[in-house]
Order: sequence, then structure tokens, then C-alpha cells
Amino acid sequence: MKNFFILLLSIVILYSCESKPDRKFNIEDVISKTETQLTYACNIIKANTSGTKVLPRSVEGDKLIMVPTSDWTSGFFPGSLWMMHDLTGDSKWKDKAIEYTHLLESQQYNTGTHDVGFMMYCSYGHGYKTTKNEKYKDILIQTAKSLASRYNDTIKCTRSWDHSTNLYTYPVIIDNMMNMELLLWASKATGDDTYKNIALNHADTTIKNHFRADNSSYHVVDYSPETGKVLQKITNQGYADNTAWARGQAWGLYGFTVMYRETGLKRYLEQAEKIAKVVISYPNLSDDKIPYWDMNAPKIPNEPRDASAAAITASALYELSGFSSHKETYLEFANQTLSTLVSDNYLNKVGTHHGFLLDHSTGNMPKNSEIDVPIVYADYYFLEALKRKKELHGK
Repeated sequence: MKNFFILLLSIVILYSCESKPDRKFNIEDVISKTETQLTYACNIIKANTSGTKVLPRSVEGDKLIMVPTSDWTSGFFPGSLWMMHDLTGDSKWKDKAIEYTHLLESQQYNTGTHDVGFMMYCSYGHGYKTTKNEKYKDILIQTAKSLASRYNDTIKCTRSWDHSTNLYTYPVIIDNMMNMELLLWASKATGDDTYKNIALNHADTTIKNHFRADNSSYHVVDYSPETGKVLQKITNQGYADNTAWARGQAWGLYGFTVMYRETGLKRYLEQAEKIAKVVISYPNLSDDKIPYWDMNAPKIPNEPRDASAAAITASALYELSGFSSHKETYLEFANQTLSTLVSDNYLNKVGTHHGFLLDHSTGNMPKNSEIDVPIVYADYYFLEALKRKKELHGK
């Protein structure tokens, strides 16, 4: 009996010492730290601006990677500045956000990428919500026209990539769900249901073809533009075609949550909840809730994490919790995730990493690109998650 109690005590001590995320943190302290780091980022970016390369994207080695406004990530830094204004109320962030947002003005006419939704709604969209500047509204409406030009009514989706024509005929990626918000906004702003109908058709086609029986999603579905027939289903940025590329699951979760918010259609809430169940229940997910770049990668736990997928997921779950009967489950998971992201393991020290907020994101592992580094969209969705958590506390 004595040995039994010694064994039991040992188990209790071992369990209590296991590393687990701290679910409580002072959100104002985190906001203050990120504000200081973003100030540092603005100085670094100004010093590294050269020619058309005017916006930060990531870090390679110890080098800051700057990109032109045509890069798909170009809207995230201006969006982060708008987000910091929301978090602090300080007008200096509004002024800085306006400065960087204006750099993207010409992209309203860019019909060569579906990512104008990311590029312009994260920047001008956020700016319009804040300022109600009519010029911003006109720019966003023109951007929606550019995005709508990529729609195929036979397939009932907007085309994603124009590149890699040797690999795809008409590729549609799960990421494209993130661009539907711009179209839904444009319908409300103009009274023209054309944009909304495109978004509805795209979302419905995505539900039909992108998801597996277990509700995880492929990255790319390739279609015939003449017949609408599915030609192939693959996972370009994941480990294999049948695996769960983490950021892809996060894009889907966020995108369908937005679809429900903007339409109130139950099928989109149900789809978001299905994806949430996948993300929350990954068999290989660690206690800190930060996913590996692909949740079926063969060398887990010795695979790179993706903090960007975690930030997108946390932000989406904070919003989804307001719509779903699974509110407490979603809030618990989002809080655990965010508490890890604000820890020293992920939140960069002020004055380091060229001003990026989060470390340990993975861009495109199969192409050996942006692996285990800071990436700008991770910062954007991290700030949005902080904002949503703060708003929930306020309520």
C-alpha cells in the first residue's frame, strides 16, 4: 500500500510539472509590447525601402524580405497598422496606416490575382471602416470588380492562380474563401447582388468539392472551365494530397465563419463548425495548440510549427464563438492558442526580428520557402485575435 501511494504521488508530481499553456495573461501588457515592436518595425521598413519594394513580408536568414504592392501579402502590414489603431486608439497609428494603405491604390485594377481580396480589404477595407473615406469605398468597389472578373459561371468559382499552367487548368484554392468578404461587402455597398451571388456560388462549390469525408480540406481543386468537372484534388503546400495542411484548414475555418456572419445562412455555420472540430481535434496537436505546418507530416513532433495558422484559427474561433452553441469550447481553444502565441516562445522580443511580432511560421514547406520564420500575415491575424479577445472582455 505504501508503494502504491508513492507511485500515485509521483504521477501527480509528474503531471503537475508537464508544460502547459498559461491561459491567463495581461492583454494590455501584450498590446503595449506589440505597439513598441511595431514602432521599431516602421523604422526598419523605412530604412529598407528600395524602389518598388516598399512592404515587409518575412525574414530569410537574418535578411528582411521586402516586396512590391503587387505581392499577395502587401495588405497585411497596412492592416496591422489599422489594427494597432483599433487596439490603442492612438491617432499616430491611423496616420501611419493611411500612409502605407495609399501605396496599394493601383492594385484596385489588378485582375491577375484572386488575392486582391487579401491585399485591399485588409488595408483599404479596414481603413474604410475606420475613416468612412468615400475614396476608399470607390477603390474597394473597383477592386471587387477586378476580383469578380475572375469568376467562371460554369464552374461557379473565382479562379485562384494564373501561374503554373503546366500543372493546373483552372485552380481554386481553399485560401480563396478569404476573398469572399470583399465581394459580400461590395454587394451591400452598391446594392448589386452580382458580387454576393459570386461569393455564394464560390462558397457552395467549395463545400461540395474541397472537403474530405473527415471534413479536412484539400488545398487545390482543379476544374475544367468548359464543363465545370473536377480534374484533380491536390494539396500543393502540404505534405501530401490527402494530408491536413494546417494553414489551409485555418483559411477554410475563417472563410466560412465570415460567410455565416455576412449571410446568416446556416449551411456556412455548419461548415465552419465542421472545420473547427477538425482543427480542435487534430490527433497530433500538442498541448500548446500551435499546429505543425502539416498535421500529418511524417516527423512530428520534429516538424516546423505554423504560428500563422494558429493566429488565423484563434481569430476565427473568437468570432465563431459568438454564433455557435459550442461557444465555450471555441473560446477555450482560442484562449489556449493565444496564451501560447504571447509567450516568449513565439512573441519576439522588442527590437529583434526586424520588427515582426511572431516567430515560427511556415510559408511553403515543399518549396523550402519561409520555414520557421516571422511572416507578415501571422502578425496581422495575431493582432486581430488580440482585438477580438479584448472586445469579448469588454462585453
